[in-house]
Formats: sequence, structure tokens, C-alpha cells
Amino acid sequence: MNIIGKILLGISVFIIAGCAQEEAATSVSKIIVNATVWTGSDQQPWANVIVINDNKIVAVGGSELASQYDAADVIDLHGNLVLPGFIDNHTHFMDGSASLLGIKTQGTQSSQEFIEVVREYAATSPEGEWIVGGLWDHEAWEGNLPHKDWIDEYTENKPLFLLRTDGHMAIANSAVLELAGVTKETPDPEGGTIVRDENGEPTGVLKDNAMNFVWAVIPALSDEQADRTFDAGIQEALENGVTQVHNMSNWDNIEIFKRAKADGRLKIRAYYFPHISNRHKLAEMIERDGKGDNWLRFGGVKELVDGSLGSTTAWFYEPYTDEPDTNGFPLMQMDVLKQSIKEAHDYGFQLAIHGIGDQTNDQIFKIFDEVGVSGHRARIEHAQHLTPDAIQKFATLGVVPSMQPYHAIDDGRWAEKRIGKERLAGTYAFKSLLDAGATLTFGSDWSVAPLEPLSGIYAAVTRRTIDGLNPDGWVPQEKITVEQAVKAYTINNAWAGNQEDILGTIEPGKLADLVVISDNIFEIAPEKIRDTHVLMTVIDGEVVYSSN
Repeated sequence: MNIIGKILLGISVFIIAGCAQEEAATSVSKIIVNATVWTGSDQQPWANVIVINDNKIVAVGGSELASQYDAADVIDLHGNLVLPGFIDNHTHFMDGSASLLGIKTQGTQSSQEFIEVVREYAATSPEGEWIVGGLWDHEAWEGNLPHKDWIDEYTENKPLFLLRTDGHMAIANSAVLELAGVTKETPDPEGGTIVRDENGEPTGVLKDNAMNFVWAVIPALSDEQADRTFDAGIQEALENGVTQVHNMSNWDNIEIFKRAKADGRLKIRAYYFPHISNRHKLAEMIERDGKGDNWLRFGGVKELVDGSLGSTTAWFYEPYTDEPDTNGFPLMQMDVLKQSIKEAHDYGFQLAIHGIGDQTNDQIFKIFDEVGVSGHRARIEHAQHLTPDAIQKFATLGVVPSMQPYHAIDDGRWAEKRIGKERLAGTYAFKSLLDAGATLTFGSDWSVAPLEPLSGIYAAVTRRTIDGLNPDGWVPQEKITVEQAVKAYTINNAWAGNQEDILGTIEPGKLADLVVISDNIFEIAPEKIRDTHVLMTVIDGEVVYSSN
């Protein structure tokens, strides 16, 4: 090769090397620097820099990583903690959203305070307009169930129907009972109770399936009302770092979610579980339209097998300690439940089956075993009161315990009087389930509990009841670590929703869903976690909420 050729070759090599060097400084849309990043990855648990291009994470590493990229947007977090976006495994999204806008009886500390809230709200609400929502808890009062006589004089021309906080019991005023056709002669439906006074007259309290009398006559929201309600819930989710919800809801609300997605108002991801009775319609919809995308997905169904502990409608082997004439009840016959579960399973749907009482959970496992759901990530929602055998079966059958830790610090105020101390051994058994090898997942059950993953983490780690009477934890042997609780809201929920390949950790190739926390919850005292808050929420690579 002559001298000119060598020069030209040298120039070519220089140009190529320069291009390679320039390519290394790749242009990306966003770099997060000076952060304390818990990645959730075993290979690289902690990092300082996250590189994002469009909606995906492209690199995670130490501070030196930032110099290798040219970003349009550099976010300096000044050392704040970054976690994968929180996934909530169980919400009733529209009910929760409605609770933000309507009457607020949640938190009332006496029956008189409850009555006063109703009186003040009814005084300014329009004539004929339904008063709904409420979320009262008689266990925070004198322990007596509400009565229609408390509120009738303030709501004479205004139908009122207020749910107990667990959603398994409600108080209706006389106007609603008349509209629903509930009288002294109305028999209790299967799986429900009309609470009556000593003369057999309905008191206005309806439990579980008895509420269906009212659901049948409540007018539907207008599109404008529904959209306003939905948008309030979206903002609540973003402010709490919730980047996805697994939503347990009725069929009609699907259109609200679809409309929000079409309008660009669905700013969080949603995995939608309609009631199992809609399994045939869901199969037809999926056949026609597909299962959706990473913003709005379908492919699971929800069923309720019993009620709740607070309403004494959860199904136990033994009677309630404080109501020895009942041990709760199933909401349907077990052969009917098995048939619907089998048909849904045959469609390939993920099963999410509500189980509270110990007998309920054992019956669900019996049916799961007979149908053959092992390996299909079937879920038991709440999994609240478990026998030792049930705890082991979550791991052996690969069933997901879909639990809501805030309930433990709420129910813990009064659960012992309901079922006695001995049965508390299998109550909210977070650590026992992990020790048995189960994949524990967490959520809120919103509107029943706050849509606040940080409150849920606090509850799982401390188990301090909200009345302050258990500073060392209620059933303290079931406390878990902060990392275990964070995994239950991130990695494990992504797996439980069949999205572990794209969500749940902060790793290259995953979707850029992140949450920034005000304090490092891995380092502060566990009881201080409830004082932390979300500084920023990032979904699909975009900052969708900032507290600044």
C-alpha cells in the first residue's frame, strides 16, 4: 500500500472510530441522575442513574453512566429513592373514585358524628338526587349498626345508600327501601341478609346479596358524571405512585375505561377483571377485539365466595365469637362455583376468587385442585383467614395470595372479639406465606382502604393498628421486611399480572414506570414510613405527577 493509501486508510479508521464514539454517546429522551435506585434486580440491586429512551429503560448503573448518553431531559433527584412503579393488585376503581367526590362518612368516630355528616350533606344536596358512597365503620362507633331511623328525617326526598367500608354491608333509608321493594315480607336472598328489628321490620342495613335489591334500582351515572369520577381516581393514583391497577369491577364500567383510553385520559395501566358471570361475554369480546394492550388489558375474571369479617358474613368453620348464632355463609352453592370456575379456566382466563373466612379459602383450594389450575397463576383475593394447610397450598399449587395489608391494621382493632385469639394465628399471614414459598402480592382494595402503597408497606412491616393500641404489631410474628413488602407491590404484582417481562423491576428493556419517594424507606425507622410521600410518578417514560 502506498503512502496515500495508508493516509486514506488512517482517515477512514479515524472517521469510523469517531462515529463509534459518537454512537456511544447515544441520544436518549431522559436521564435520571443522582438517585438512590432500588432496581429489584438480583444482578444489580442498587444504582444511581437510569437512562430512558421513549417509554423504555435502556441502561441502569452508577454515576459514570450519565456521560455516555446525550439526553433531552436530565432529572436530578438529589439522592431521593426510586422504586419500580407501584402496582395495586386489587381495586374497585370507580367506587374508590366516587368516594373522593361524594359524602364522606369514613372516619366518623361515633354514631352521632355519622348522623351529623349525613344531615349536613343532605341539607345542600339536590332534591331527588341519590346520596351514595359513605364508607362508614360501626366498629369505630359504639359498635351498633346504623338504622334508617337515624337518617330518615334528613333524607326524606333523597334516596340514601351508604356502604360500610368493606363494601359487604350498607345502610339504606326508607326512600331507598321503598324503591327497592324491600319490606317486612321480603325474604332474605341466598348469600345475603336483610337486618331486621325485633318486630321483623327492615332496619335499612343490607348485607352482601341483599344489597342487590338496591343495585337494581340505582340510576346509572351519565357519561359526564362517570368521566369526572374516573378522572378524580386517576389523579389519586398518580399522587400515590400507583402506575397500574388490577381492577375488580362490573361489566358496565368497561366502557368508562375504554372511553378514557380513547380520550387519552387513562394515564395509568389497568388490568380489568369483570365478574365471572360475564365470562361468556368476555370471551366474545376478546375473540372480537383481542385482550387489549399494556394500558388496558383483559383476560381475568373475579368471583366473591363469601362476605367480610366486619359484616360477619365471611364463612368460617366455627361461629363468630361475638355473634355465636352465625359462622357466616357462602354467597352461592359450591357446585355452582365450581362450574363457573371450570368454564372460566377452560376459556384460559386468570381466576381471581375472593376468599375471607377459613372455610371459604379451603373450599376454593378444593375446587382449584379439582379443576386443575396449578401453574396458571390463579389468585385468591384477600386470603384473609387461613388454615395451616391452606398456607402451604399457595406454594404447592402455585396460587397467588392477593392480599391488602392495610386491612390488617384496620381489622386488628376488633378482629379478636369477632373470632377469638386462637383463630388469629392464620390472619393476614404475610410472613408464613413467604416462608412457605408463596409469591405474596399486595394492593389496597380501594375504596375499602386508601389507595396508598406506602401506607400498605407501613402496615405490612409494622402491623401497628390504626388505633395506636398495638405499637409492637398486631399478630407481630407475621411482620415482614421493607424489601419483601416493596417486592409485593412491584416484582410480585408484575408476575401475578403476567407482565414480569416488561414491568416490576428497573432494568434495561423494561417499561419506564417509576416512583420517587421523599425518604429512603429501607433506612428510616419502619414506623416513619407512614410519614413519607411520593415526589414523582413516571409512567411510560413520562413524568405524570410531580409534587413540586
